[in-house]
Amino acid sequence: MNHEEIKRYFENNPPPKEVRLTEWANITDTQVFLRSCYSTIRNFNGPVDRCPAFWHLRDFYLLMKKTAAKDTAAENQSEAEPES
Repeated sequence: MNHEEIKRYFENNPPPKEVRLTEWANITDTQVFLRSCYSTIRNFNGPVDRCPAFWHLRDFYLLMKKTAAKDTAAENQSEAEPES
């Protein structure tokens, strides 16, 4: 997946405002984070896969996809449980 595909994903599925990326990295404004990554990637002189911003963006994308999958699974499980 390239950065343009990731950008389209976030345009169609906006992330929450704040996200804990790792134990030591808390993103307080995801839109600022995304704009910074896109800008850095666009201005990087070299292969995109060597750009640190691309890897940060990719890690963020994978976290959001994993979180969305967990949320969907939890919703499906709660719908499948019989009511008491």
